[in-house]
Amino acid sequence: MRAWRVVVIALSFLLLSGCLVTFKEPLPASEPAPKGLLGKWTSSNAWGEPVNLELTRIGDNRYQAVSYFRATPREREAYPFTVSRHGNRWYLSAKVPAQFGGNFTIAGFEITDKHELVVYNLDLEQIRQALQQKALNGQVFQTDDGDGVLIDNSMDQVSAYLDDPANSDVFVEVVRYQRQVKAK
Repeated sequence: MRAWRVVVIALSFLLLSGCLVTFKEPLPASEPAPKGLLGKWTSSNAWGEPVNLELTRIGDNRYQAVSYFRATPREREAYPFTVSRHGNRWYLSAKVPAQFGGNFTIAGFEITDKHELVVYNLDLEQIRQALQQKALNGQVFQTDDGDGVLIDNSMDQVSAYLDDPANSDVFVEVVRYQRQVKAK
């Protein structure tokens, strides 16, 4: 589970306190990543350990995130992802490992004026409220690490929900990366 948590901290795709929001479909691989996304980033995880993140292109509008602790650079996890822009927001989508349902997850991200990469995760409680209010359709599932929610809506319906200004608080900031400085 530690290797998976590295990826969670790295891109915050999946787990936040053991909770997970997944989707039956991924975001389409139809857009190139925004300028400045690819490259090497650095941050610290929730335990204060330095984490490195390398984002690279692996195909047409397909990318890969490689994350590792600075203390153990040979222990790396790589995950492919796609990006999509809706309105003013950028999203990324990645496949979830089978132990967490094997579906897809979505995170929001932005590159700030200070050249930071800020990643946002979906707030599980907000998504549960959307299910109760019938704004989204889905079901709760269990993992060894906590509850998750699988959303059944099409990506067009999910995008409409996420793009609605009334749902602006559905994402919470979970990690902030700085561009990694090259060693001299």
